Amino acid sequence: MGRSRMAETGDGSEAALVSRIDHLESKVTHQDEVIEELNRMVIAQWAKLDKAEAQLRRIGERLRELQDGAVRDAQDEPPPPHY
Repeated sequence: MGRSRMAETGDGSEAALVSRIDHLESKVTHQDEVIEELNRMVIAQWAKLDKAEAQLRRIGERLRELQDGAVRDAQDEPPPPHY
């Protein structure tokens, strides 16, 4: 695997070299496109995660408020008649 494709085929022509370079450039272009698409997907996922974390914080705060209110309301009520 250490030898180049041209060394393996014995074809040292300029046309073969140009063809190889074109093929490699095409692969790099495709990889760049894939990387950009993946980057867009990661950015979108981070935005969704940030939104979900903010919503979870709000829900947690609201739950604590409701729990605190329920405890205070129970303490303010007089004991039931059977006490």
